[in-house]
Amino acid sequence: MKYLRIISWVQAQAIYNENVPEESNHLNFNLRRARILAFAQINEKFLILTHIGLNNLNADNLSPFGKGEDSQVFFHGIWGQYHIGNHAIGGGLHYWNGISRLNNQSTLNFLPLDNNRQSWATFGLTDQFGRHIGVFGKGKFGKLQYRVAINDVLKNGLDDRDPLDATGAIYAGRRLLGSGDAGFAYAGYFDYNIFDQEANLLPFKVGTYLGTKKVFNVGAGFFYHPSGSVVAESNGELKGEDVAIFAIDAFYDAPIGENGAAITAYATYQSNDYGEDYLFNVYGSGGMFYSHAGYLISGDSKKARFQPFLSFASNSYDAVSDNRNIFGIGANAFFSGHNSKLTLEYKNQKFGDTENSSVTLQAMIYL
Repeated sequence: MKYLRIISWVQAQAIYNENVPEESNHLNFNLRRARILAFAQINEKFLILTHIGLNNLNADNLSPFGKGEDSQVFFHGIWGQYHIGNHAIGGGLHYWNGISRLNNQSTLNFLPLDNNRQSWATFGLTDQFGRHIGVFGKGKFGKLQYRVAINDVLKNGLDDRDPLDATGAIYAGRRLLGSGDAGFAYAGYFDYNIFDQEANLLPFKVGTYLGTKKVFNVGAGFFYHPSGSVVAESNGELKGEDVAIFAIDAFYDAPIGENGAAITAYATYQSNDYGEDYLFNVYGSGGMFYSHAGYLISGDSKKARFQPFLSFASNSYDAVSDNRNIFGIGANAFFSGHNSKLTLEYKNQKFGDTENSSVTLQAMIYL
């Protein structure tokens, strides 16, 4: 069967930040995502997917004629895959990631406002916006689903520091050691579907099913990049250090009773080894615990529905004694499921002596 499906979505935000410079406004507006995704099946054996869009367009990065770097639409993903029964192989700029469910999260159906930032654990360090260029295999054996990949890594990532000026490792193995030593990364994620089976035609993991399925999955995943990071020894020579990230997680989503109520819950622990005392932006060697839970209030699915939720993350780092703790509370208002919804979220983040609180109202429509 031949088909072409096109999905388009917009997420627009009004954000109030508590801690801003004296000359700045507390309130600003942000186009969080504007995307178009198309996938086509030539026949039952072949599928191609194209995903384009832009992110976080606001008054600080708009350009007079729409030609600025942040104004540009770019490829989030483009890949092809060949199916062999319940399995497939493919390649391109793809999103078949390892580590955890959240590192494969869809942006169309979050439970909280957005993904846990630290769960996109290689974002901008080895990949382009969460996607690598490489080859992948995916499929299922009964109730066990899997995805594995071998990827080329980004040469010019976000971590552009000089190892001679850093106190720990920096993530620049390919840039400084070359692709011979640090060119490839390996990833995988495996989840066992205890109740209803989730689809795996596409890589995007659902955040909340709103009670339309009874899902309980346990999973485990990894990301391994030999000589991905670099440290400078006392004599000034550079030494590569392997990057190894592992996670376990569990996801539960199920209806409650007969009146449309439902519960969604997720928890993960992630071990992050980016190299000796690595700490850069939100990333760091250490451990991470993250969890969120939500309750869909009973009601008529054809009318407005409400889903309050909580989220919590705690990140520990080998390089410092302080944890980065993030707490969120909010609610979704669904007018046509995930196709039309409002999300209001309060978030507080504390790391050392720095603390910031924000309130965000987001409107999303996708067709």
